[in-house]
Amino acid sequence: MSRILAIDYGARRTGLAVTDPLQIIANPLDVVPTHELEEYLKNYFSIENVEKVVIGMPKNTNGSDTDATVLVRAFVNRFRKVFIDMRLILHDERFTSRLAFNSMIAGGLKKKNRQNKGTVDKVSATIILQSYLESIS
Repeated sequence: MSRILAIDYGARRTGLAVTDPLQIIANPLDVVPTHELEEYLKNYFSIENVEKVVIGMPKNTNGSDTDATVLVRAFVNRFRKVFIDMRLILHDERFTSRLAFNSMIAGGLKKKNRQNKGTVDKVSATIILQSYLESIS
């Protein structure tokens, strides 16, 4: 089977998560400087069989766009031009950063490691992916 990749897109860093080949478990993959994301994805897609990509779409609690939504939409447009054949899913990412932080606390991650924004981005991408998997099951 093939994997599903999730993206927690950010202005500086982008968190990535991926499923196992059976698409059962979401795992953190990497944190990539955003300006290197396109090249990273090209390389990853060349070595791994990825069926679709889930991108976290930032929304306010009332469902309206956030300041980051414009940035993510621009990335989505670029992604669709570069990766023409890749299936793309936009998934609500409300509260993922807060959930990521809380899950790191619950998992016993030390304060120093929780302050690493890259770790939060990876965990956020994993939560986006897990949420997507639960929504389709």
